[in-house]
Amino acid sequence: MRRTSTNSLLVIALAISAGIAIWGLVDPAGLGRLASAAVATQFVSRGWFIMLEASGLLFVALFLAFSRFGRIQLGPDGAEPEFSTPAWIAMLFAAGMGVGLLFYGAAEPLTHFEELRKYEPDPRAAGNALFVTYLNWGFHAWAIYGVVGLIIAYFAFRRGGTLLLSAPLNDALGSAPWVRAMGWGFDLLSIVAIAVGLAGSLAMGVFQVQTGLAGLLGLADSAALTLPVFFAMCVAFVIPLRRDLGDGMAKLSNAAMLIAVAMMIYLLILGPTSYLMNGIVSGFGRYVFHVLPAGFATAEFFGDDLVNWFQDWTLNYMIWWLAWSPFVGIFIARISRGRTIRAFLLGVIVAPTLFSILWFGVFGGLGFFDALRQQGSLSVVNQQNLDATTFALLQRFPLSGLTQTATIVAAFLFVVTSVVSAGFTLAMIGTGGDENPSPRIRTVWGTILGALGLAMVFVGDIGLVRSVIAISAIAFVFIVPVLVVCLFRVLAREERP
Repeated sequence: MRRTSTNSLLVIALAISAGIAIWGLVDPAGLGRLASAAVATQFVSRGWFIMLEASGLLFVALFLAFSRFGRIQLGPDGAEPEFSTPAWIAMLFAAGMGVGLLFYGAAEPLTHFEELRKYEPDPRAAGNALFVTYLNWGFHAWAIYGVVGLIIAYFAFRRGGTLLLSAPLNDALGSAPWVRAMGWGFDLLSIVAIAVGLAGSLAMGVFQVQTGLAGLLGLADSAALTLPVFFAMCVAFVIPLRRDLGDGMAKLSNAAMLIAVAMMIYLLILGPTSYLMNGIVSGFGRYVFHVLPAGFATAEFFGDDLVNWFQDWTLNYMIWWLAWSPFVGIFIARISRGRTIRAFLLGVIVAPTLFSILWFGVFGGLGFFDALRQQGSLSVVNQQNLDATTFALLQRFPLSGLTQTATIVAAFLFVVTSVVSAGFTLAMIGTGGDENPSPRIRTVWGTILGALGLAMVFVGDIGLVRSVIAISAIAFVFIVPVLVVCLFRVLAREERP
């Protein structure tokens, strides 16, 4: 019975994923328009609930980390973690949002700044733009990942279940037919959300790498590089997909993180260091003291321009992280056996958030320095093409050829590691929760992700791509609270550690 259920899940998931890919290849504009309209409708009717859920998950994470449950191990008592803490953080970070940082490092703060300066003085607009960026990429995002990952890891390693979203239901609610049916539906929706979400990230990586290469090669039209860059990425992720997780994924993610950290430090030292550090320190303080109330903001009484800006960015991000939560949650659960609930949540939520604060503080600060102290040409580039903003910034520094090349390599590696981790995750789900699925199955899923990624590339507009990702997450707005209820239902029976 279990085998039949797994086979039907795999077949239907493949059919849905293939259907979306074919639609995107045949009519990419139609797919993008439909997704954009559907997401807009959801934001208008349920935006308040999405923000309430994101903030609720942050409070759940804080409670679990600092309550008596924080000492519970994700596995048998005395189990040792499989990966070192630095390697673990690098892998979860690369899987969670690595390429997005490169893409939006300077572009997002500048975009918020251009919108907010319509309503307030430039210095205040810059500070609030940095705060909104931190809100979008900080504690709320990683709390979504962390809570979903914790639930999966707890039921898999502590309760002896599988690395599937259906495991909490089967454990907490029993094996009634309606529970099995709901669990099967959860697993199916998680596969589709993972595949579509990853495809969007792949497209984003292609857009950035092709723009950077075009600049280095002196090409006026970067579109000529789209397909070569895409196929190079596909070839690159096949090799690590066929290798052991700790051998392939860990090495690639470590390399990508080292490049990103080195570039950030380089810009901090050669740029207006005092200016940047002032912005980081004040931005960090503003974020820490205002993040909780800001998590409940819904832009309820403002005009259409600000409401649309809020929906296009903050609300879109929150549902984007929900779309990625099955993928990142299952993956970080897979690499987190043996850690305590407290160590898991603090590692997953705090470390990447602090890095994001530093990253956007440096890149966003450089954008603000140009806008407020210089001629503001970066804002012009940003309004014309988000893909080019990071490279336009790097051209202002010495060794720009080297730093642009490093950015291209890091973006390339982040995309590859995302596809590798997604391929592992999809193969685990498709095989009923096998922690080490065969290289053949992982490669099949890598091929499917490549086809979906090509469809997203053909959609062309990054805003429409984000809408396609968001529509795959609508169901998880309702699924994640059910998983949280299952966790607390079983934790209540856990012996006091």
